[in-house]
Amino acid sequence: MYLRQYLAAVALLLNSHNKVAFVGAIELDISSTDSIKEAARITANGLMSYYTGYQPGHTEGLLPDPYYWWEAGAMFGQMIDYWSYTSDARYNTKVTSGILAQIGANADFMPSNQTRTEGNDDQQFFAFAALTAAESNFPFPSSFPSSSSADSSESTSSSSSSSSTDTSPISWLTLAQSVFNQQALRWDPSTCSGGLRWQIYPFNNGYNYKNMVSNGGFFQLAARLARYTGNGTYSDWADKVWDWMEASVMLTEDGVAFDGMDVLEECKTPNRVLFSYNSGTLVAGAAYMYNHTTLPIWRTRLTTLLSATHTFFPPDYSNTTMDEISLHACAVSKTCTADQPSFKAYLARSLAVTTQLAPFTAAEIMPLLAGSAKAAARSCSGGPSGTECGLMWWKEEGWDGNVGVGEQMSAMSVIGANLVSLARPPVTMVTGGESKGDPAAGTRPKGAGRQEAEMKPVTKKDTVGAWVLAAVVMVFVGAMGAFVVWDEGEEKFVGQRDPAFLGKDRMWPGEYERYLESRWTLDTL
Repeated sequence: MYLRQYLAAVALLLNSHNKVAFVGAIELDISSTDSIKEAARITANGLMSYYTGYQPGHTEGLLPDPYYWWEAGAMFGQMIDYWSYTSDARYNTKVTSGILAQIGANADFMPSNQTRTEGNDDQQFFAFAALTAAESNFPFPSSFPSSSSADSSESTSSSSSSSSTDTSPISWLTLAQSVFNQQALRWDPSTCSGGLRWQIYPFNNGYNYKNMVSNGGFFQLAARLARYTGNGTYSDWADKVWDWMEASVMLTEDGVAFDGMDVLEECKTPNRVLFSYNSGTLVAGAAYMYNHTTLPIWRTRLTTLLSATHTFFPPDYSNTTMDEISLHACAVSKTCTADQPSFKAYLARSLAVTTQLAPFTAAEIMPLLAGSAKAAARSCSGGPSGTECGLMWWKEEGWDGNVGVGEQMSAMSVIGANLVSLARPPVTMVTGGESKGDPAAGTRPKGAGRQEAEMKPVTKKDTVGAWVLAAVVMVFVGAMGAFVVWDEGEEKFVGQRDPAFLGKDRMWPGEYERYLESRWTLDTL
């Protein structure tokens, strides 16, 4: 990964001095289906070139450092969309194996290599991939083992998973249902009248933060399960989560989705930073509910949310080029965290599926996707291949020097989204859905597999021990601060430390200043 970034930087430097002329840039004719498919093929190949989990010595289902676990789940979901749009199945085996390698011993996307650190939103992105597979009739391997015998989250691609006594059947649908059931149990009415916390365990930074993506993701998960299964419990939960979000300071009457709020401040003040994936998550969830219920209230909510997404299509760029407005500073300085460049991918995917679920939105959405696709393709003219994609799509000169999984996935997503009219809308149990479910998935006693032995329930002793260890580490870091040179490891850590709940006094030296330089809120629009 670091070699690739180095080569990309060299390529940008040489190109800036006109010593190299790249001829591999993606040319896109948005009026030609064949041209869109070819551009999608090139960007898909570029995205999957980052994935090494299938190679000997690597962990199946994971992207290499510095990418977080959840982004692999997002990537797999994106690749399922690609297959649905193009019928190109060349990556299906890697996608299937990657998802299933991370389901964990209890088939709930709590694998033993991530359980103590993953958040609710992380778990949701893998659940979304599984649910997209169910809604697309993406092939599920008939020979796949049952329940907890499937955990291979710590094994390499050349290793086999351990055995277990649990023989519950697994499907794409049951994986999503299991995550829903677990997150419903985490609903926290004891603070802020409800909602999910960002983090699952109290010893993780962010436990006192109730954020939009976790709650919006839970809302979307419930809405999609309601539509697929017809089970009223899911739609009841979707209504419940929506009502809570609507009453909170995170969601305005105009449909603007702020990032989150601090439990320690009684959720009275929102973190006003705007990210496109927060809006996208809500738009898709509302579209699923509108399609499922046909109620006018959901049409109104969807229309309001959709109008708010225009914030991410600024008038400076003809109102049709998607821009992650909160990341301008880090995009220019090339200091965005590993996951941030991927956010536009999720807005593009959400807008695309919304046109299928609520066709009245297509006239508003498709020009946005078309304009953004042309701009994204123009940015895909960099790196050693000459077709790697950048982050600042609005740059007329093309590639901006940024490179990575997020940049590639965002460009691929918005380009492929222009093929959505060729794809079958998400199926349900009554419209041809083949994935069978289990409403009780994830609620049965754990089997005797490896995860239960290694990942025992978190106790008060565990929590106290974690805090003691953290205190010792902080003292050590403070003592050695004069001699520490921060490297890329800091960038990854800072990306997980949201100022909204940390506060200036609890941040590393220089971190708050970097935050102020990079933030872009509703007040600055």
